[in-house]
Amino acid sequence: MKKIFFIAAVLLLSLKGFSQGSVDYGSGMKFNLNEDGSKYMRFIAWNQIWFRSSQMNPGTMIGNEAATTGTDIGNRRLRFLAYSQLSKRYMIVTHFGINNQTFTNGGAAGTSGTGGYGAGKKPGIFFHDAWNEYALVLPEKDKKFSLSLGGGLHYYMGLSRATMASTLNFLTIDAPIFNWPLIENSDQFARQMGLFAKGKYGKLEYRLSYNKPYATNLAPTNVTTASDAVAVDNSGNTKWSKAGYFEYQFLDQEANLLPYKVGSYLGTKKVFNIGAGFYTAPDATRTSVNNTIEKHNINLFAADVFLDLPIGKKENKMAVTGYSVFYDYDFGPNYLRNVAIMNIGSVDPNFTGNRALAGPGNAQATIGSGNIWYTQAGILLPSKVDKPKVRVQPFGAFTYKSFDALDKSSTQFDLGTNFFLDGQHAKITAQYSTRPVYTTPSTISGSKGEFVVQLQIYL
Repeated sequence: MKKIFFIAAVLLLSLKGFSQGSVDYGSGMKFNLNEDGSKYMRFIAWNQIWFRSSQMNPGTMIGNEAATTGTDIGNRRLRFLAYSQLSKRYMIVTHFGINNQTFTNGGAAGTSGTGGYGAGKKPGIFFHDAWNEYALVLPEKDKKFSLSLGGGLHYYMGLSRATMASTLNFLTIDAPIFNWPLIENSDQFARQMGLFAKGKYGKLEYRLSYNKPYATNLAPTNVTTASDAVAVDNSGNTKWSKAGYFEYQFLDQEANLLPYKVGSYLGTKKVFNIGAGFYTAPDATRTSVNNTIEKHNINLFAADVFLDLPIGKKENKMAVTGYSVFYDYDFGPNYLRNVAIMNIGSVDPNFTGNRALAGPGNAQATIGSGNIWYTQAGILLPSKVDKPKVRVQPFGAFTYKSFDALDKSSTQFDLGTNFFLDGQHAKITAQYSTRPVYTTPSTISGSKGEFVVQLQIYL
């Protein structure tokens, strides 16, 4: 751990000497298609590199060797987004890229071992978003109501602000993942194919969608007692899902041209919002009791509050950011998913101790039937310089989880700091996170830690 802190410190200091970039980023890579700029195309590209030191769950090996810790560097995200306003009413959005490439995994589908197509090489590019949208009622200053309709592979998945979060401007280093409760099961990286409606009525923003979830086919384990039944994702010929999110914006109004919700405005807006949302999918999971299959609906609800305000004297340019969300998840009896970000660990077959229930590496109980409360807060420290070389934003986050499948609830935290070299366009983030380690449903044997330094660039 001392080594990783030393390397991270050297890395941070060396990057301070680089060009700070333009403070006045403007519209970025935007190209007008007519003289008045009402028709245009814009491109956004970004990359997030992670340098990590992680404590591994008991029963882990890395590269066929038993391991209690692991140090690596990986590509968390490499994305490209293009959208075009072809007229006042008609817009096209596409978004593609790669995720989670490490030295052991994340490569092209079906690859393994070493050589030109080793397990971590040549990751497959795929589309995250691809939809068309038409404004039936254009947003105008003298009118309260606006309405746009669209369809395709989209991100209007309701539930919470964090469920539709932008990955460019997180307050913390990343999302907590349980904000995307269907991730890579019945969705495609937090997206589904369907139809959506969005707009505003005064200070109320609304988002609704009607979608065809991706089919799932996990086989439920048969049990003889109903209380022991465990729901798994098995939707077969899927029924349509419904999702929605409603948000009242008390202060400054946020843009809703694109679905991506901002994590921190760095004091450039005065925002205070309260929101609530839902997601429901009939017959989306299954259990088996005495060889009798029972189907269960997925019913998810959330309520949240978001605050981003300048504070103190204007010349200090300080700001506070806070977000809190409560999730009520019902996937069926005892449903539980263990998730790990960029997991480099695998099962050690020779391990003889108490294994982590979540599995090897940095996996943890992440999504399940039950409740989750998540809160994060940060403060942008003062700077009287017109164009500071670095802005600093310490932050912290707290998570409480209570899942039906586990007898004990758990808590965990994240602590870190953002170093803004050019706002969100050039950012370094350092974060330390904890996670509980369950060895039985009623036993938490302690916690493990993970230290991450992220380098982010976007244009």
